[in-house]
Amino acid sequence: MHTPLEFTLLLLAFAVVGVVAFRMLQLPPILGYLVVGILVGPHTPGFVADSKTLHALSEFGVVFLMFSIGLEFSMPKLMSMRRIVFGLGLSQVLLSIGAVMVFGLLGAALLPRLAGITWQAAFAIGGAFAMSSTAIVSKLLAERMELETEHGRRIFGILLFQDLALVPLLILVPALVTKSDDLAYTLALALGKAVLVMVLLLFIGQKLMRWWLTLVVKRRSQELFMLNLLLITLGAAWITERAGLSLELGAFIAGMLISETQYKHQVEVDIQSFRDVLLGLFFVSVGMLLNVQVLLDNWWIVLLMLAGPIVFKFALIAGLAKFFGSSLGVSLRTGLALAQAGEFGFVLLNQAGGLKLVDPVFIQVILASMVLSMLIAPLLIAKSDAIVMRLCASEWMTQSLALTSLASRTISTQGHVIIAGFGRTGQSLAKLLEEQNIPYHALDLDPERVRDAGLAGAQVSYGDATRRESLVAAGIHRAAALVITYAETPSALRVMHFAHELAPKLPIVVRSLDGSDFEQLKEGGATEIVPEAIESSMVLALFTIRALGVPTKRVLRIIQDTRKERYASLRSYFQGADEAPEQLGRTRKHSVTLPEEARAVGQTIAELDLPSLGVDVETVRRGKEKLKPTHNMVLLAGDVLVLRGTPDCVAEAERAMLL
Repeated sequence: MHTPLEFTLLLLAFAVVGVVAFRMLQLPPILGYLVVGILVGPHTPGFVADSKTLHALSEFGVVFLMFSIGLEFSMPKLMSMRRIVFGLGLSQVLLSIGAVMVFGLLGAALLPRLAGITWQAAFAIGGAFAMSSTAIVSKLLAERMELETEHGRRIFGILLFQDLALVPLLILVPALVTKSDDLAYTLALALGKAVLVMVLLLFIGQKLMRWWLTLVVKRRSQELFMLNLLLITLGAAWITERAGLSLELGAFIAGMLISETQYKHQVEVDIQSFRDVLLGLFFVSVGMLLNVQVLLDNWWIVLLMLAGPIVFKFALIAGLAKFFGSSLGVSLRTGLALAQAGEFGFVLLNQAGGLKLVDPVFIQVILASMVLSMLIAPLLIAKSDAIVMRLCASEWMTQSLALTSLASRTISTQGHVIIAGFGRTGQSLAKLLEEQNIPYHALDLDPERVRDAGLAGAQVSYGDATRRESLVAAGIHRAAALVITYAETPSALRVMHFAHELAPKLPIVVRSLDGSDFEQLKEGGATEIVPEAIESSMVLALFTIRALGVPTKRVLRIIQDTRKERYASLRSYFQGADEAPEQLGRTRKHSVTLPEEARAVGQTIAELDLPSLGVDVETVRRGKEKLKPTHNMVLLAGDVLVLRGTPDCVAEAERAMLL
């Protein structure tokens, strides 16, 4: 038995090691969390985990995930998806339950081991198998920037209906067991409460949200804004839970309401840390459900119940998506993404166990197969493109036609600019290029944006700039420049890799958020890097210095000199205590005061040989005077040296000067 502190430390240590290991293997960190849950779970000898408390905490991770997904949706968008949600989603759930009931009753008749399975038990198990993992699929689609694609919208529509279906299923299962005569009344009451809550949140809440957020923002307190954000998210989740709906549905609606306000982007940034940490705990709690001993004792049944539902759900969902008008490629991707089990399936399975519908050992077998399917899900989604290409010859033909269409639109264009990403930044750039009569062609993965912008006359095509074929079709061999307008470093590096293979001398301009990835992008082949945070600070400086009476010519020269130095003096800054972990290896500034006993006192800067340690002396402050460092400058006690370098190098240089 471990104390809460010991278990927390153990969990953190395993989580850090697991996530690092899976990152190094180029595998999704979700798998690392699931494996950690298996290792520290209650079924592993030597560990006793308070899985109920952990699961209660981790559920908030799914709540915040659904909230952040809700931020990407709005009422008009949701209404436009009603055919997917209530057509495709409803069909998938009903047919999944029906199929499991048929297989369950046949199995009970043919296999003595399954003789105890009743139709009520088969109904409960069917409901559990009908669910897919909202947490895993949504997070992976968001990371792959596929939420807005055709298959992404179908996937999310089905997931949304599964969340809605959980409520009547939780009511139906115990009602079927007790053979209640009031089943119709119970369902009607639950439906009435659900409709009432949805009306309150979506219509009355929409009017209140903008007014309330504006009132909070006027107080100019980040702390108050963050507290208010948590209150809105958890409050909406509490309202839906009290009405018999899921926590996640309330959080999703709260996100949709905030998406209609001007504070959407600020909220996305603020909520991210809560979401990611708590979601990690959720995946750990899922891993804890797996009893490895049961898996080993019943391995052939587990494998059968793993492979069967995955293959069946893939075929069913892909077939339904095709029936509802999707292309074969979109249908296959939708089926692959939703073939696994889901977190709400565990809720239904636990309910079935509590009602004594299913034997406890058989429940553990089902749990094992469901957890394993969730472990496989990230791999299926990661390899979905390759699988679809292998299964669907027409998908290859469709992509070939799209590339041919793209190539035909650019074949007569010479000296054009290829714009990777046609969001706000890409569209602003395109407008400026048009005004200067410079030809361009943009690639974007949002079909709605491509269609709307194309109808408006923009030179944009649906295409993935991270694919070699798309760059060739966009005429990279004839292009004058390539501009990557989105601040996603891994994707930008992939685009630049193929761009340099195809056109080694092509100038590449890359957008960066704060310049922290400057060296990485430069090594990746970027000709010019535009860090938003630094450029905005330079514009602020321009207007500030001009307001103080400094001639514009001189101000522009200062900014030009700074750009020539590749922003070196601005990219390094003094590190704060709250520095994000991913920034700790970047160039920083650090001030070192020389006491009388310091080894560096009496030596020149050249004698210290700090460049060999990877450190530069930016300035020396002596009293109230700031001095420009020279090789022959002799250092005195009390001097303050401003060093520039990575934290490790600066720390080593500080030791060398003081000891």
